[in-house]
Amino acid sequence: MRRNETPEGRSVRLLRVGEQVRHALSDILMRGDVHDDVLASHMVSVTEVRMSPDLRHATVFVKPLLGGDEDIVIKALRTNTAFLQSEVARRVNTKYAAKLKFLADESFDEGSHIDRLLRDPSIARDLDQDAD
Repeated sequence: MRRNETPEGRSVRLLRVGEQVRHALSDILMRGDVHDDVLASHMVSVTEVRMSPDLRHATVFVKPLLGGDEDIVIKALRTNTAFLQSEVARRVNTKYAAKLKFLADESFDEGSHIDRLLRDPSIARDLDQDAD
């Protein structure tokens, strides 16, 4: 493992830049800098930003708070990608302005699904037997 890599394999620099992009996007969306009715009427959480190794592409995972209208919010973000890219480039000092790609963050849904499964009586019974 290289000196500047985390155990997960991504470099500290990629994680740091991803976090800077996440903070910049969160700030832009929170302050209402995007003139879009959909984004103005929805609180959007930027949960994670994954940078490509060359820092030219950023995959942005978002989740509308309260989980509603996810498709509409993602479409609005994609419609305003050029503005968001220019704002992020202004705030995050990198050689290239990263191309932003917006995706819905499914990790909360997966976590809820796993939680429901673990609470299922037949699964809980099996887990209790394993503990004995």
